Order: sequence, then structure tokens, then C-alpha cells
Amino acid sequence: MQKGPSARIQSAVDEGRHRGAAGHRGLITVFGGTGFLGRRIVQRLLNHGFQVRSASRHPERVASASRPDAGPETTIAAALVGAYGAVNAVSLYVQRGGVTFDAVHVEAAARVARLACASGVERLIHVSGIGADPASSSPYIASRGRGEIAVRDGFPGAILIRPAVMFGPDDVFLTTVVRLLRILPVYPMFGRGETKLQPVYVEDVAEGIARVFAGEGESVGSYEFGGPRVYTYRELVRTVADRIGARPRLVPLPFALWRIFALGAEFLPGSPLTRNQVALMQCDNVSSVDCPGLSSLDITPTEIDTLVCAVTDWS
Repeated sequence: MQKGPSARIQSAVDEGRHRGAAGHRGLITVFGGTGFLGRRIVQRLLNHGFQVRSASRHPERVASASRPDAGPETTIAAALVGAYGAVNAVSLYVQRGGVTFDAVHVEAAARVARLACASGVERLIHVSGIGADPASSSPYIASRGRGEIAVRDGFPGAILIRPAVMFGPDDVFLTTVVRLLRILPVYPMFGRGETKLQPVYVEDVAEGIARVFAGEGESVGSYEFGGPRVYTYRELVRTVADRIGARPRLVPLPFALWRIFALGAEFLPGSPLTRNQVALMQCDNVSSVDCPGLSSLDITPTEIDTLVCAVTDWS
């Protein structure tokens, strides 16, 4: 979302589709509105009858959610003017130069929260992730945890949304697994493949966020969104392989080697693998039974294997 205190964002409002079946419901500013999750949040909010202002570091991507004469770049404070609610759906997976995890997940998130509170925004949703932990040895995971604390300090009533690993068109998770299974006779696993995962469809996460804004579900401070099934990584890879008719040999690979591979991969275009992804794969990524999830919002989570065969169409 922000590269630093002086960074600016593109703000745009969809004027043509802001009324739905539920009628006008106010303006929501979506920070990170052009990202993997953010652009789905924009569409789902529009479907629920909200006005939407999409704020992004990449204004050239806003076209689908903006009017042709959208205004110039603005500050975060200006993007929040007149907003009933706001979503911070920004994330960073690779640190480059001055764009650090702390700058994005902690400092910028705190700034959004503080300015949202000062602007009179009634509801703020901050998207974090299952497993966010300020005490983690992983810089990425720790910054996510510190970001949650900073957001609550700046906007005490903020609602935290923690998704499990997300999948969907143009993701970096399921698409990568399918592509590798199709070309590799031997598939290297993270460790022994025992890490537990609960993959969640990105559209379900976006719909959940829209329903929270619409006042559905429980009055709680946080949600954890996971898919309908918990897999070990080995089970997940095998399930996907079966669906696409692949028969690779699954070979365990120590996490120490993955970290070495990731260190080199981070310098490649698109960063196909990062050390933070490796760190995430060392921890179970499963929603807590004590935290409300998609079912509390009357959403039936989408099965990952029902979408596997569509991956070719996504790319």
C-alpha cells in the first residue's frame, strides 16, 4: 500500500454500480483495492450495494473499479473523506529497498487506522493472516502480528480478518502446485509434507468481508476464514495430482534447503519462492475453532479440488 510516509495513492469511486438490491449503504475505501484479494472485495462490496473507493499504489490497475475521470493521486486522509468504512487489504511478501514488512504491515497499517479514526470512519476491517504472531522469528509473520496490535491501538474497534492460505485465479499457491505437478516427475515437498493447511477460496474471503460490512454475522473483533477441509501438505498435493491425472513421486526436502533456494529465488522476477513462504510452510495454517469463520456469515466454503481443473483457464 505505502512505500513510506510520503507515498501517495490513486483513489477512485465507482459511480455506476454503487446501488444494489439492498440500496445505498455508504462509501467504503479499500486500500490495496487492485490486489489479489482487494479487487474481489471491491466487486463484492458493489454487489452488496456499497459505494467503493479503490486506493492503490498501482493506479494503472484501478480502471475496472473507477470512473473514467477519476481524480488525481491523493493522500490516505483524502481517500478516507466521507467514508463510512475502510478495508486495509494490503500485504507484502518480498522486501525490496525501503519497502519493508514493518513499513507496510505495521507503520502504514497504523497510519490507516489512526487516520480512519480521526476521519470518523465507523468501521475498519484489517486483513491479516492466520498465524500472525509478533513473537515469531519470521520477519513477515512477526510484522503481521505487530500490525494487528498497531491497528487496534489506532482504531480500537477495528475488526481483524485472518484468512488461511488463499487460492483462486492468478494466485501463487494452487496455480504453482498444478503447474509443477504437470511438469515434474519428482515433486519436492516442504519438509515431510506434514504441515496442516486449510486453503480458502479468495472469493469466499471477499464475500465474508462484504457481509461483515453489511452487518451480517456476529458482533466480534476478529474472524478466521478457512476452507472446508484441513489437509496435510502431502495430502493436498496428492489430491491435486489425482484431480489432474498426475502421478509424481513425492520427495521430502528439508526446510534448510528450501530456505537456501528461496534466498536465490527472491532475486528473480516475480519472486517465485520467498523465505517467508518457506517460514509459513513450517507452521500449521488452520483456523481456530474458538474464532468465528465463514459459516458464521452463512457462507459455505468452496472445496479446493472442485477448482483444480480450472487452473489452466486461470493462467
